[in-house]
Amino acid sequence: MMSQVKKNEQGTVVTPKGYQAAGIHSKVKRKRKDLGIIYSEKPANVAAVYTLNKIQAAPLTVTKESIATENKIQAVVVNSGNANACTGKQGMKDAYSMRKTTAEKFDIPEHYVAVASTGIIGLEMPMDKITPNIEKLSLGTTEEHAAAFGESILTTDTFPKSTCYEAKIDGQVVTMAGAAKGSGMIEPNMGTMLGFITTDANIESETLQTLLKEVVDETFNCITVDGDTSTNDMVIVLANGLANNETLTPEHQDWTTFKELLKKTCEDLAKEIARDGEGATKLIDVTVTGAKTKEDARKAAKAIVGSSLVKTAVYGSDANWGRLIAAVGYSGADVDPEKIDIAIGPIQLLKMSETADYSEEEATEYLQNETVEIFIDLNIGDGTGKAWGCDLTYDYVRINASYRT
Repeated sequence: MMSQVKKNEQGTVVTPKGYQAAGIHSKVKRKRKDLGIIYSEKPANVAAVYTLNKIQAAPLTVTKESIATENKIQAVVVNSGNANACTGKQGMKDAYSMRKTTAEKFDIPEHYVAVASTGIIGLEMPMDKITPNIEKLSLGTTEEHAAAFGESILTTDTFPKSTCYEAKIDGQVVTMAGAAKGSGMIEPNMGTMLGFITTDANIESETLQTLLKEVVDETFNCITVDGDTSTNDMVIVLANGLANNETLTPEHQDWTTFKELLKKTCEDLAKEIARDGEGATKLIDVTVTGAKTKEDARKAAKAIVGSSLVKTAVYGSDANWGRLIAAVGYSGADVDPEKIDIAIGPIQLLKMSETADYSEEEATEYLQNETVEIFIDLNIGDGTGKAWGCDLTYDYVRINASYRT
């Protein structure tokens, strides 16, 4: 059956009905825009997931509190350049201040505002720059407004991450779009990444929350750049219901279509984050099949994209399958050491754990592509899983050695 979900190549976070955005330069960062907002014309049902790091930044605490009040959010205010993490009582005051100023600016209750921050850890927020510039945020629905928001959330990213899909549900066009940031400190279970997803679908918060957790496990939690889990990570989904479809539940006839909308949106953003790893030159796309369970397949895929030895081999265009099979072996997945197949792109490197007849020159040439696909078949079950990462380059060290300077 042909998928009902279609990509809108021109779509942005303001394409779903009822959303506006803005982004400006508040001078927290030297040059690029660093303060942004997404706004829904009506309070939206909401779901969110957060970093598993036990050290969590003040904005996450404030956002959790906002959501817990009524399970509705109307505005998400975001700054980059300063994480407002490990900033003690003053950090909490500043996060609450961002929420309060935004609520007053747009004349909405404070608990309808979510707050997100990203940037350097441990510095007090320059509220003398942020507060007056929240007052200057000017909402709009144009591509320029969406692009300004997309720029405002970036740190070491080299490009904005954005995607949009639509599908017919109950005969109505339902649209979902997302914007994200992330480049370094990226590790499964949420890395230093922020994801903002807007949809005009009609769905209750509790149902959306359950689905978001499931989809995040299959997308954002399957990427890694450097194995570091940050303090500020969050993915938040707003659903304002303006598409006027019947309320979505797992029993709804179009439930699988809506789930596909969310999964495609999250997967696009996750892959773009992996592609933009600090200093990266290649996206590593790993597919594991033939595992005992899908959890085992994901474990093996994540181990491969997280291996520094694999990442450096990909950077050097070295078809060293020994690093791949070693990562599978320590991944924690059940394996039969005699039954593993490995291929990169169309080139079979290993068949039933024995070296296949392949050309090193062809393998090296394939590894020079911007996207490197790796296929592992464990041949012991029907579990499948995917993960995404990037190569590890000299520039990763350079960028992080000078991050604060």
